[in-house]
Amino acid sequence: MNRWYEKVMALGNNNFRSVIKTFKNHAPTILNYFRRRATNASAEAFNSKVKIFRSQMRGVRDRDFFIFRLVKLYA
Repeated sequence: MNRWYEKVMALGNNNFRSVIKTFKNHAPTILNYFRRRATNASAEAFNSKVKIFRSQMRGVRDRDFFIFRLVKLYA
């Protein structure tokens, strides 16, 4: 990736600076995917289920009961 950064910087195109900055900020996570094929897809799927469940409950009034139901349904 460092060689790619150098090649892009050598082009002198300022539009790619934000892309390089983003890649550098997230480099460990990006490289982890290629090393171990690890993603956060399961966490994102769970967050989606929580959002859907929360919308079905039409908001949360009793937080303890909400967490209880969430654990019973998705744990």
